[in-house]
Amino acid sequence: MKLSTPQWWYTRERSPSPVLRALLTPPSWIWTWATARRIARGAPVDPGAPVICVGNVTMGGAGKTPVVREVARRLGGHVLTRGYGGAQAGPLRVEPHHAAADVGDEPVMLAADLPVWVARDRAAGAVAAAQAGAPVIIMDDGHQNPSVKKALSLVVVDGETRNDEWPFGDGRVFPAGPMREPLKAGLARADAAIVLLPADLEAPDPELLRALASVPVLVARLQPTEPPPPGPQVGFAGVGKPWKVERALKAAGCELADFWPFPDHHAYSESELARLADRATQFDAGLVTTEKDWARLPPAWRTRIRPWPVRAVFEDEAALESLLLPLREKVSAAG
Repeated sequence: MKLSTPQWWYTRERSPSPVLRALLTPPSWIWTWATARRIARGAPVDPGAPVICVGNVTMGGAGKTPVVREVARRLGGHVLTRGYGGAQAGPLRVEPHHAAADVGDEPVMLAADLPVWVARDRAAGAVAAAQAGAPVIIMDDGHQNPSVKKALSLVVVDGETRNDEWPFGDGRVFPAGPMREPLKAGLARADAAIVLLPADLEAPDPELLRALASVPVLVARLQPTEPPPPGPQVGFAGVGKPWKVERALKAAGCELADFWPFPDHHAYSESELARLADRATQFDAGLVTTEKDWARLPPAWRTRIRPWPVRAVFEDEAALESLLLPLREKVSAAG
């Protein structure tokens, strides 16, 4: 059974669950050692097309998929993803007939307007995309995967620091905390960090910017592309940080009657969806969820539930274009 992301991971001070954290600390040392060893021993493959990695240093919920979409859209690139939750190992290109059960929810969502490749073996997937004519490959996740040569490595960081939250928690590595590796180690391999802010947060925390000062920092906002559905709504989300979806809906003016969190990439059963529908009936409300969750819904439920799409909007367009310019030049030279 999949477990929800522990919200206490992201508490920086007055750490809750001290006994649990203490029990999970020795396994975190093993995770840290194994990750560093795998990276050090990596032999990156050049797939024949430049690869931009959009990853993170935490276990999820930073918002990297909207950044992947935006970068791929700007460069006309192909997206490469592991296809978490899908049955297909790949490499394969996502086609309209593929469902989330086949290739994962994020590939289905992104494939609506981008070429998307799924491969558990990232190197094989990158080669397949390049051989199929991808001018540039945007790898969704994989900052800790050393199997592919990267032309540019971007780390996405959740910019939410209100309510005693901190994107790195107290700095501990999984499972004692949210980090995939120590922050210093992750930033050492990054070309830039992208701080992704909620739409209603005025500016990034200066202390967070100082923590990322070893690399160039770009700021982007997670902006809805349309208003939430009108009238009362029962919301639900199975993402890395479902509580962020609840906050975002409320901040956007949604009349949220209730909200149900689920684990990331959760596969909704008919009985769960029926319970959500019953709850909506109690409030005379509609049902709303994220694009990613909507991609996992059975077709019969998609007409009954509204997706609420968002996109990453960069504050400094010139800084982003400057970062991507060398990739544009490589693509032009190769073409």
